[in-house]
Amino acid sequence: MTETPQGGLSTVRNAARLLKVFRSREADLGVSELARRLGLGKSTVHRMLTTLVAEGLIEQNPRTGGYRLGIVMFELGEAVRVHMDLHAAVGPVLDGHEVVYVDRLESAHSLRLFTETGRRVPVHCTSSGKVLLAYLPEARRQAVLRTAPLTALTPHSITSRSQLEAELDRVRRRGWADAVNEREIGVASIAAPVRDVSGEVVAAISIGVPLARCSVMALRRLAPVIMEAAEAASRRLGWPGEVSRPLQQRKEG
Repeated sequence: MTETPQGGLSTVRNAARLLKVFRSREADLGVSELARRLGLGKSTVHRMLTTLVAEGLIEQNPRTGGYRLGIVMFELGEAVRVHMDLHAAVGPVLDGHEVVYVDRLESAHSLRLFTETGRRVPVHCTSSGKVLLAYLPEARRQAVLRTAPLTALTPHSITSRSQLEAELDRVRRRGWADAVNEREIGVASIAAPVRDVSGEVVAAISIGVPLARCSVMALRRLAPVIMEAAEAASRRLGWPGEVSRPLQQRKEG
């Protein structure tokens, strides 16, 4: 697994900022106005819009030429409908070195992934598990890493503690995790953290796809969307907004 270049991280962050602009609920917005609000060049904004339109996350109004959220955003928004009592259920979300799925929303496509609610899976080979493990306080994370059997479920599973620690560091830096062919060949997923009112990471939201239907690059381009969905879920749990770097460092210490 290769690390995303810094330029890629910047593009993901700007795409996320662009999508957030549409929370204003205006009918549609033009390139110039979006560029002004984001403080970016028009050409940069236009390139991002072209990509987001291709993925169905944004659509262009054929009458005005402006842009608005696409139908895929509505579909993904439905995935954010986590239980309001999630905070009470998060105790078993990460249990020892296993992840427990507490809710799911199935795709409308005939080719689906079947992950049963309540099922336990190893923490090291799933995107949700990586997120939950990455944001544990340092002492708890090291305790899990010392005892977790890093079993190779596929040839792509992470089985080295040092490799897993490096992967978790990447997760914290970019704010999301992925897992490609690590638990099951032909399956990939991305996940982002859900926080409670104090800013603690208490759960994760993930998107899983069969690679026969979606490429790894296409899935990773949805990282801004999954982070937005996780932020929306966090706000429903009372989280007031972005966690500052000093707070993150205190949580890690």
